[in-house]
Amino acid sequence: MNAHLTQRGRRLPAGRKADLAAYVEEVGRVTVADLAEHFSVSIDTIRRDLDQLDREGVVVRTHGGAVSASDTPGRDRGLDVRLRMQVGEKEAIAKLAAELVEDGQVIMLNGGTTTLAVARALRNHRDLTIATNNLRIPAELSPNAFRDLYVFGGAVRTLTQATTGPVALPMSAANLEGDIRADLALVAVGAVDRSGYSTSNLGDASMMAEMTRRAERTVILADSTKLDRRLFAQIAPLEGADYLVTDEEPSEELAEELRNAGVTVLTP
Repeated sequence: MNAHLTQRGRRLPAGRKADLAAYVEEVGRVTVADLAEHFSVSIDTIRRDLDQLDREGVVVRTHGGAVSASDTPGRDRGLDVRLRMQVGEKEAIAKLAAELVEDGQVIMLNGGTTTLAVARALRNHRDLTIATNNLRIPAELSPNAFRDLYVFGGAVRTLTQATTGPVALPMSAANLEGDIRADLALVAVGAVDRSGYSTSNLGDASMMAEMTRRAERTVILADSTKLDRRLFAQIAPLEGADYLVTDEEPSEELAEELRNAGVTVLTP
């Protein structure tokens, strides 16, 4: 075996692996340079260590460093990190959600990586009118899928690359705001429990709540790591949605609450 293969196949020592994982978990977000100094090893060694821990799902590699992969409730992660997490689950959720959308409908999509996956899953749809506060969605949509595309104005949250503010679009030079209605709101949330749907930011919650109020039907999108959790900002009670699309069946208690609220649960 040549030296290159030996180096690639070498396992991270168990002691340093545990210490490194614990340190990343404690600090939350780290850089390669900081870790190299903290553990008194080379930058190349830290990069290999982080790559291995990323493959094992212990950390999430980012540009120049890493963050903990543990899903701590309320932690507001950057988009670059969330794009790497629960990728398969989000794609499965997006495929199911896209099946609820009919050609020619007016739909609203909020910020988040799950709705980015939904935008990609709409590539075979036609003549949609799409309104969103997600600044990344225009780049993800197939140009054949939509007839009209609107982006809600407001303050931009660079962390999520989405806008916050009122759900309204200027309708004339006089800045009059027309009433916005949609057939379907597809809303990715941060948490779902018996009290309803919630997220970590008040501005985001306000935007998402308005989307649900202005839609004939609401589809809540949440992977299973978000179930049976509650975050700071309430969006709507359980009965405020028509569907919950997730990747695993909810717990028995939550499933009963959803049934009582008239919410249809869809899983792959």
